[in-house]
Amino acid sequence: MIRIFKIALAALILFLGAYLAYPKFKLYLASQKTTLNNKNQTFYISNPTQLDSLSLTLFEKGIIDDQDLFNAVGRYKDMSARNIALGKYVILPNMSYSSLLNGFKLNRLGNGNGELEVKVTFNNCSGPNQLEKICQKVAKHIQADSSELAEFLLDPETWSLYGFSEAEFPSMFLSDTYRFFYDTDAEAFTKRMASEFKSFWNSSRKSKLESIGLKKPSQAYTLASIVYSEQSRISDEWPIIAGLYLNRLKRKIKLQSDPTFKFCWGSKLDGVQRLLYEHRDIDCSYNTYKNEGLPPGPICIVGTELLEAVLNPASVDYIFMCAKADYSGRHNFTNSGRQHVNNANAFRRWLSNEQRK
Repeated sequence: MIRIFKIALAALILFLGAYLAYPKFKLYLASQKTTLNNKNQTFYISNPTQLDSLSLTLFEKGIIDDQDLFNAVGRYKDMSARNIALGKYVILPNMSYSSLLNGFKLNRLGNGNGELEVKVTFNNCSGPNQLEKICQKVAKHIQADSSELAEFLLDPETWSLYGFSEAEFPSMFLSDTYRFFYDTDAEAFTKRMASEFKSFWNSSRKSKLESIGLKKPSQAYTLASIVYSEQSRISDEWPIIAGLYLNRLKRKIKLQSDPTFKFCWGSKLDGVQRLLYEHRDIDCSYNTYKNEGLPPGPICIVGTELLEAVLNPASVDYIFMCAKADYSGRHNFTNSGRQHVNNANAFRRWLSNEQRK
């Protein structure tokens, strides 16, 4: 009798164990169900979303075929709206529901566990609307659109927050390729740029700044933007041009850089091959033919290589430069006004002859 009781009790325990374990076993099977896509599929979560809405979107895109099972696994993982991270994701072929949900889950850093970083590059941003050009390039890769970015970057409170004037503010943006999460907003983007700026301008570079006669990073950036605007192709001339302009600054000679007055005209001189004296005559604080010293801010966005050229200028005595009379893209440099006139005349004759061909 006792033996029968023990057998019955064991059977009852096994039954209860199986009964209690079955839902979890069923949930485990559901979690191992896989997605339908047979190749990598990019997927965006752009707005806060509930689990039911997420599963519906995945179903409509043909990624899952069972919303109920997906939702059951999601509820078990506490995938409420607050735990579903915005961002860009890649869903692998035959990915389990469990792995997919784990990827969407918000982590301690504020990102999805499987969220992808995107590459963001901005360069060739010049002219009075250089910040807007940055916004257009950046907005192609992150969730924030160009108008949202521009509204934030063009807000005087933003310039003030980071310690810049309106004209100086572009100097906080170092042209390069960066990695961001897709759901980066305007404020987070700007904070990252401020961090990159601060990281570059360490104590060593600030000391170099003083040694070349400049007072603050924005001045070095402004000079670098002029150097690049004068020579965008041949980098070995950058330290020479930087040295030349620093010589002019020290001797209180106007920089007389054509790109600075061209900046004043905006896009009106685009495509104009020969700049005339009447173009130079424009009243504008950036026109270094009319104003001594550096312009109030940069005329284009530059990267760290240009800044290094300014901080490490060539030791030269040049104060004049003129494009060579050929297609090399290089310049003739001199400290002689007479030689400069000869170089300029030679270039004009060559250009005139080339235009007649």
